Amino acid sequence: MASIEEAVAAFSLLRDFFEGAIIVDAQTRITWMDKRYRELLKLAPDFDPIGMPVEDIIPHSLLRRVVETGRPILLDIMNFDDRQFVVCRIPLKDAAGAVEGAIGFVFYDNVDYLAPILDKFEALQKQLTRAQAALTRERQTKYSLSSFIGQSEAIKELKAMVRRFALRDGAALILGETGTGKELLAHAIHQQSDRADGPFVAVNMAAVPEALLEAEFFGVAPGAYTGAEKKARQGKFELAHGGTLFLDEIGDMPLGIQAKFLRVLQEGEIEALGSNTVKKIDVRIIAATSQDLEAKIADKSFRADLYYRVAVLTVHVPPLRERREDMALLCETLLEQTMRAADQRGWVITPEAVALLQDHAWPGNVRELRNVLERAAALAPSEVMDAGVIRRALPPGGRPGLPRQGLANAMADTERQAILDALQATGGQKSAAALRLGVSRSQFYEKLKRHNIGL
Repeated sequence: MASIEEAVAAFSLLRDFFEGAIIVDAQTRITWMDKRYRELLKLAPDFDPIGMPVEDIIPHSLLRRVVETGRPILLDIMNFDDRQFVVCRIPLKDAAGAVEGAIGFVFYDNVDYLAPILDKFEALQKQLTRAQAALTRERQTKYSLSSFIGQSEAIKELKAMVRRFALRDGAALILGETGTGKELLAHAIHQQSDRADGPFVAVNMAAVPEALLEAEFFGVAPGAYTGAEKKARQGKFELAHGGTLFLDEIGDMPLGIQAKFLRVLQEGEIEALGSNTVKKIDVRIIAATSQDLEAKIADKSFRADLYYRVAVLTVHVPPLRERREDMALLCETLLEQTMRAADQRGWVITPEAVALLQDHAWPGNVRELRNVLERAAALAPSEVMDAGVIRRALPPGGRPGLPRQGLANAMADTERQAILDALQATGGQKSAAALRLGVSRSQFYEKLKRHNIGL
């Protein structure tokens, strides 16, 4: 093997730069070992390792990997008993390029020489591990369906619908007023789907400046524009590949981006800003909005074709005023998450206080309820929240007995009239009226009962 002979000759010229060397053949059997390497390994003078598999002598050797892959390992730390060697491994090839062995060098027999570099590397590795763990946590779902609190018929039906939709892979649109828990349901759909092990990436359309939306969604190629980073930046579509992309407040998506967004949904591929390379993406879209998208379509501020793309599966989240029977359970759960003094065993809310909360209109829904309870906790002289504390914590327009308390009644009257109008428009067909109002049949029948409407 001419190349091995040449390697031995080369080593003799460079031996002042190394502490020892070893050569193996194509079967990783030892064909030569430097005397100094034998001394490093503390081999007996009369012991001959030639012809033995390298792992029999050096258990942690990676020379076999170098022979099998034909690729060098230029710098590594190898353990041997209770010592560590800084080593280099290089494949040996014949004139045709076929691997016929490998040579390994020992640079140092004590890694203390590299202590400053190793300490810095270890610190960087820890930072990278922490950053990767934090990023993984951010791209996982934070909520499950059990996080959506409620036992009313409306919520039972909602959860059943979410479970059914989770098993399908179509785009989903979650409709509901602000504070009803739309993002929580998006997390739940992802968690119960086949994509649960994939990333969950959320974008709030209202929070991203219009000028940055294209880069935010599709990514940026290196040097795409003046001041752009030299490294490519992934967009949300690419980050969500294999998982779910959640678009909160999709009604705020500018018209300029809607056409490009629709094309991605149709073609299943993206092109980064400043790039000519097309990438395939596999992403499920879940969108949410508190706006009336059909009205936005009518005034030309939202594309009808995009609406039909994202509204394959539609979920209507009932407002808090339509599930007042969940109030006690919601209060109990939210109060468990509310700070209390160290000497308090837990918050107690009286039935009278719950009844007072049930009378409120709740334009901010569960989010507003949480804020009211936190305010009540700050006002309460003890762990007991009674009607007096709750009355003080409620916003002025929601306090019973005050002039603006008529808001709840006004909203109820408006809802009742809308139901009557829908029934009249559909000739008394309840299913058609429910569809016209955008609610489920069970919710519609519950409203009929609440407003004492019978046919």
